[in-house]
Amino acid sequence: MVHKKELLFVFCVGAVGYCLLEVLWRGTTHWTMALAGGICFAGIHLTNIYASGLSLWRKCLVGAALITVVELFTGIVVNLWLHWQVWDYSGQWLNFFGQVCPLFSFFWLALTLPLLFFSSRINRIFWSFPSHQKASHPKKP
Repeated sequence: MVHKKELLFVFCVGAVGYCLLEVLWRGTTHWTMALAGGICFAGIHLTNIYASGLSLWRKCLVGAALITVVELFTGIVVNLWLHWQVWDYSGQWLNFFGQVCPLFSFFWLALTLPLLFFSSRINRIFWSFPSHQKASHPKKP
């Protein structure tokens, strides 16, 4: 079971981390990318915990698919409905309405690997707190 504080922490790390990554990659970001980044890292974290039986490469595929789906839905709202022009993959090969494309899905696949390791580390840190262990694993009388 994931602690609420752990999930909130993971969301915040994903939000800040993705915005920093975007600023480094393209020199700018948008507040909606913080939401998308937080959702994505939280989803990857939950996958890492609850699908622990999956091999690492399958977890990476799930993570890349999750990020691509979040990117698609975010793009539909932010770019196509609201016309905020946050990004446009129209020039990319096999793009879908300019919102997702295979190249960036590959980038998400590569990004998922270090995120899975970071997720495992975060989970170990949260489970090492004595108060968390007592609340989640009550001792029998």
